[in-house]
Amino acid sequence: MTDALGTALDTAVQRFVTSNPVSARLAREAAEVMPGGNTRSVLHTEPFGVRIAHAEGAVLTTVDGARVVDLLGDYSAGLVGRRPEVADAVRDVLDRGWSYGAMSEPEADLARALVDRFPSVDQVRFTNSGTEADLMAVLTARHVTGRDRVVVFEGAYHGGPMTFLPGSAPLRVPFDFTVLPYNDVAAVEAEFSEAGEKIACVLVEPMLGAGGCIPASAEFLAALRRLTRDHGALLVLDEVMTSRLAVGGAQEAYGVRADLTVLGKYFGGGLSFGAFGGSRELMAAYDPARGGLTHGGTFNNNAFTMAVGPAVTRLLDAETLALLNRRGDRLRERLAEALVPIGWCVTGIGSMMTIHPTPAPVTRWSDIAGVDVRRRRLLFHDLLARGYYIAERGYLALSLSVTEDHLDGFVGVTQALVGEYADLAT
Repeated sequence: MTDALGTALDTAVQRFVTSNPVSARLAREAAEVMPGGNTRSVLHTEPFGVRIAHAEGAVLTTVDGARVVDLLGDYSAGLVGRRPEVADAVRDVLDRGWSYGAMSEPEADLARALVDRFPSVDQVRFTNSGTEADLMAVLTARHVTGRDRVVVFEGAYHGGPMTFLPGSAPLRVPFDFTVLPYNDVAAVEAEFSEAGEKIACVLVEPMLGAGGCIPASAEFLAALRRLTRDHGALLVLDEVMTSRLAVGGAQEAYGVRADLTVLGKYFGGGLSFGAFGGSRELMAAYDPARGGLTHGGTFNNNAFTMAVGPAVTRLLDAETLALLNRRGDRLRERLAEALVPIGWCVTGIGSMMTIHPTPAPVTRWSDIAGVDVRRRRLLFHDLLARGYYIAERGYLALSLSVTEDHLDGFVGVTQALVGEYADLAT
């Protein structure tokens, strides 16, 4: 421990406590009825989480009256921001009624919009979240292959029940997992050589999300595609986050075709959403006319998400996504340059990135496993105090509402903090 770092963090935390008395009170009250005072663990920050009263465009207003630029984008679920198209779709449902207990046209419209975006997907099933969709995709792979083993990677997050970060094991579903280093072709080749006939699927994020915005190499994804095909296993791409990289997601960007694709987050426009899909042959497992599996879920086709989804897909055309991702690439380059003096780096693709208190390169989760988390906490509190909201782990995901002025201001603040952190770098 360096005394300077500890002192700086203590000062930042005390400033946060002093500046947010209403958030502090609400956190205490919430803790009486919810463990830890919340029901989404990623939002917990020490000593308590900041609470939001209002949002407009890319600006959040806290319950204590502070206005902060939202660079987190609800962990990528808020990609489209708070757009009128989304509000109009919700109002239309309110006007005509909801909770039908039956099917309605918007769900077929959304399914068609998704099928049109992803060439590897002929049919989809909806769920309430990306977590559910990941689980259903893996269960589908196990069912159609008749095999049990699932190959996954260190640092991966496929929803709460399939997280492969420290401390996640107690809540992990009891599948037969093989956990390998990310971006390690040799390790995957060795696993298939030894147990290829047991492997139902490889489940992989084209970019580790919660694991640090670490992109897959093209060689790595190509090897996964080759090995699964050669051994009769399925390649399941978790594109809950990376589908924003292009109209066809990371599959389009990398030129790889999944057997099953998992979607979630922003397609719901900020409402609950998940989906998984693949070829007509694979998805026939759910067709009642062919003795299909039963896949329930009261809110799978909830009227609000089904109505919002088609509006979101229309908003996110190729030009819009390309512009947003180019903006993210430029921001990442500027941040990387600003962080050089203190030996930090930034990883990611397009409009998603994570700042790491460690030098580059970062190509797998183990490269960041040993960082001093106090540096991340200090950055989070210092940015929040200066009007910028990111995740405590250093993650940010740009929304369509973020402007160049917002990003210029953010880079300027980061540069100023780098100067302040110079004495904390060792």
